[in-house]
Amino acid sequence: MPAMPYFGQWTGIENEPGINGALMLRQSAPPVANQGINAYVCTMGVADYDATEAKIMKNGGKAAMPKTALTGMAWQGYYFDTEDNIFGIHQPDVNAK
Repeated sequence: MPAMPYFGQWTGIENEPGINGALMLRQSAPPVANQGINAYVCTMGVADYDATEAKIMKNGGKAAMPKTALTGMAWQGYYFDTEDNIFGIHQPDVNAK
């Protein structure tokens, strides 16, 4: 797509499959408030949930679903980026409750 920024992502090693894709500008209107999710939601593993959340908020993100304990497994939450796309962050933590 030469007419727009295109950020390719590759997670597999050479000659091995991975979860590959790209980030591009939205091609249509953003979802309206309280609309259900109508696309893939990328959730990223992080080492420090609170520090990552602080960076998200400092850079214009907004909470969609605040930090939630997945009891005995992890902390997880969802955020809107500056274009109202939803994404998640996930920090493994067996002590989450």
